[in-house]
Amino acid sequence: MAMKIRLARGGSKKRPFYRIVAADSRMPRDGRFIEKLGTYNPLLPKDSEERVKMDMERVQYWLGQGATPTDRVSRMLEATGVLGKKERNNPNKAKPGKKAQERAEEKAAKAAEASEAPAEAPAEEAAAEE
Repeated sequence: MAMKIRLARGGSKKRPFYRIVAADSRMPRDGRFIEKLGTYNPLLPKDSEERVKMDMERVQYWLGQGATPTDRVSRMLEATGVLGKKERNNPNKAKPGKKAQERAEEKAAKAAEASEAPAEAPAEEAAAEE
């Protein structure tokens, strides 16, 4: 059974509240879980102690059993010092899409034409005056 330590959403509309749970990875996000390990309330200020609460002993147990934390939970565990820092690099996410790249190329081409055109125009005018 592939175990995950992940967030299960609760709370009302536009007022999120999450339980940190150990669950089978095949179960739905807010569905059946094996054990509640803590809570996460994103509405509280970042420096609040109530924002993230975890039973670290049980988290360590589940990590020892082979449970893999999701990205968000692993960031919380890194902040508490339970897990080491991971190197995260996704350069493709920062790249614009195809259409945006095409628009940028067209804009650059127009700018290049515009910068060349005024430079040639005064030379032509000077030749016409002579």
